[in-house]
Amino acid sequence: MKRKRREQEIFSLYFLDGMCCAFGAVIMLLLITKAAEPRIIEQAKVQERGLIAALQKELFQIRGETDVLDRHMRSAEGDRKRAEQTLARLQADLSKVRGQFAASKEVAIDSELEGELRATRQSLTEEMRRLLADYTRPKEDLPVAGVPVDSEYIIFVIDTSGSMQEGAWPLVQKKMAEALNIYPRVKGIQVMDDNGGYLFRDTAGKWMIDSPGRRTAILRAVANWSPFSDSNPTDGIEIAVRTFYQPDRRISIYFLGDDFQTGRAVEGAIRYIENVNRPDAAGNRPVRIHAIGFPVQLAAGNPVGFSRFANLMRALSTRNGGSFVAVPEVAFQRSRVEIRGPGFPGP
Repeated sequence: MKRKRREQEIFSLYFLDGMCCAFGAVIMLLLITKAAEPRIIEQAKVQERGLIAALQKELFQIRGETDVLDRHMRSAEGDRKRAEQTLARLQADLSKVRGQFAASKEVAIDSELEGELRATRQSLTEEMRRLLADYTRPKEDLPVAGVPVDSEYIIFVIDTSGSMQEGAWPLVQKKMAEALNIYPRVKGIQVMDDNGGYLFRDTAGKWMIDSPGRRTAILRAVANWSPFSDSNPTDGIEIAVRTFYQPDRRISIYFLGDDFQTGRAVEGAIRYIENVNRPDAAGNRPVRIHAIGFPVQLAAGNPVGFSRFANLMRALSTRNGGSFVAVPEVAFQRSRVEIRGPGFPGP
C-alpha cells in the first residue's frame, strides 16, 4: 500500500512539474510577443505614412496634368470655334463669288453670241459635189436657210418633253421635213430623243438607209412618238456623237427643243459637249451641231427656260460648226392653227 501511494505521489510531482514548465513557456511567449509588438506596429505605421505620402504626391501630379489638359482642351475648343467661324465666312464668300462668276459667264456668253452667227465650212467631197450639182434651194424662206449642207449623215435629236408634245409637235415635224429637204440624198439617217433613245428601236446603233419612203416613215412615226424626256440636250448629243462618229464620215446633228432645265449649268454643258466632240489638229469638229429652238416656254410665260436653252444651243452650234435657228413666235402661233390633218395632231 505504501509503495502504491508512493508511486502516485511521484506521478503527481511529475505532472505538476510538466504543467509548470508549460505555463512557464506560455508566459515566456507572451513576454516575447509583447516585447516585439510595438516595433511591428511602429514599422506598419511608418509604411502607411510613406504610402499615403506617395499616393498624395501622385494625386497632386495627376491634378496638375489634368489642369494642363483642361487648358489645352479649352484652347483647342476656342481654336475650333474660330476655325468654324472662318470657314463659314469663307463659304459665304465662295458662294457669293460663284454667283458673280455664273452671272458674268451668262453675260459673257450672251454678249459673245449676239449678232450674226458665223457659218463654218467643210470642204465637199467629190461625191457630194456630184449629188449637189443639180440641186436648187427652194425659193421659200426656210428657217434652216444658211445651214451647211455638206454632211453625208444626218441625226435628229429631239426633245420629247410634255411642253414640246403639247405646244410644238406639228411644227417639229414640219421643220424636220424642211431640214431633210435641203439634203437631196444622204448616206444615212437616224432619229433619237434627248435621252439617247431611238425612234425605231431595231435600228439602234445603226444608220437607216435614206430613201423617200424612209423619210415618210420617219415623219409618220414621229407624229405618235412620246418617250420620256428630262429636257437636257447634252445626253442625246453625247450618245449620238460617241455612237456614230467615224473619221471618214461627215455627220450633222440637228437638235430640236424648247427648254434646258436639268443637268449641268450652261457653261458646264458647253464644255462637256466640246470635250465629247473634240476638234482635230486643224481645229475641225468631228460632228456639226445645229439647233432649232421652239418658243413654247415663251408662249407659256417661262422665258428663263427658253433663254437657257437658246444660250446653250447658240454656243454649241457656233463652237461646233453649225447654226442655231429660233422659230419666230409669230410663225409658231400660225403653225399651231395651220398644221392639221391625218397623221398630225392638233395643238
